[in-house]
Amino acid sequence: MREPITTPAKDDAACKTAAEVHLDAIRGSLIGGAVGDALGYPVEFHSEETILQTYGPEGITRYRLNRATGKALISDDTQMTLFTANGILVGETRGRMRGIGGSPWLYVSRAYQDWLLTQESDIQTVRQQGGGISWLLDVPQLYSTRAPGLTCLSALHRAQEGKFSDDLLGEPRNNSKGCGGIMRVAPLALRAAGAAQEDLLALDREGALLSAITHGHSLGYMPSAVLTHIISRIVYPVPGLSSLREIIAQAKMAVCQLFPSDPHLDELCAVIDLAVTLSENSASDWENIRRIGEGWVAEETLGIALYCALRYEHDFSGGVIAAVNHSGDSDSTGAVAGNILGAICGYEAIDQKWKTDLELLDVLLEMADDLCYGCRMSEYGSYRDSDWERKYIQMRWKDESC
Repeated sequence: MREPITTPAKDDAACKTAAEVHLDAIRGSLIGGAVGDALGYPVEFHSEETILQTYGPEGITRYRLNRATGKALISDDTQMTLFTANGILVGETRGRMRGIGGSPWLYVSRAYQDWLLTQESDIQTVRQQGGGISWLLDVPQLYSTRAPGLTCLSALHRAQEGKFSDDLLGEPRNNSKGCGGIMRVAPLALRAAGAAQEDLLALDREGALLSAITHGHSLGYMPSAVLTHIISRIVYPVPGLSSLREIIAQAKMAVCQLFPSDPHLDELCAVIDLAVTLSENSASDWENIRRIGEGWVAEETLGIALYCALRYEHDFSGGVIAAVNHSGDSDSTGAVAGNILGAICGYEAIDQKWKTDLELLDVLLEMADDLCYGCRMSEYGSYRDSDWERKYIQMRWKDESC
């Protein structure tokens, strides 16, 4: 537990205690997404036939560890998810400490430029050049290319060159509906306590904007609004809405309110309905997921994740295993299913085997805790947190002496 510079006020302590009620679900969602990502990463691009021949009739059911590190490697999905969280928390901190407002997507967009540095440079060069808004730039393991999406890379390069408007939905940056947008937005929902929760439609729209930074087709960003709504309602429940099926139905209504005239809305709703229907039949997961798709595009990723979460609502392992065993984008479908199931089950209920060998578990837990507590300092308050200031104001991970 981090030590404050001064003793926090009683009301601050009460806020922290209230936040801790949600800590297990927040940890579960963030780490759950990384688990699904790491489990699915080795079989991404593999056909069903290859998966069955390699891993047996149940497909891949345990991590394939990297020989050099002995860890289950995360892909670009979890890398970008971490940078999403970093950007959100920098924006929150600036708002509280300097009164500088702004939509979360503005800060997340800058954090994605930091992620781009990790894909194209090395840590020594980045440290020499300075800049960036992400303490994650100090994490050596993030300087690894893990099959980054070409759409993400291209869109971020063009944004870097100033070729895009800030009207993400009115002037789309491209026509891509790939899953590279939805697989990274969970942190927005995890940091949805307080004022953001009062207007969940606004939060859902922000989820769409985070994806629209790189994916301009409405089927590339509308599914992210749905996912944001679902995870938020799981982590921060409200009376009268208890089952996952009810939450999904409400999320579907919300996206219809946000984008009522979108020409592709019916396609998205059809995928959601199909996932719900298939989750109740007796066919195999392989067969059902085949009917939804392969997860290369965002609406299919969402559909597969919803199907697996409904089918295995209180069985984290069963759900993520089902989510990665198909001929498609296994790490992304595993990541999104893991985000949902991890939020439902909580971190403590996730089997230890998924935690023991997971790459960057310490960083993921640190980020999850930061998402839970948020910035508890304010411009004129007396409470100070040296660790938070270092990470989200000075943009450094650890003391130089560490």
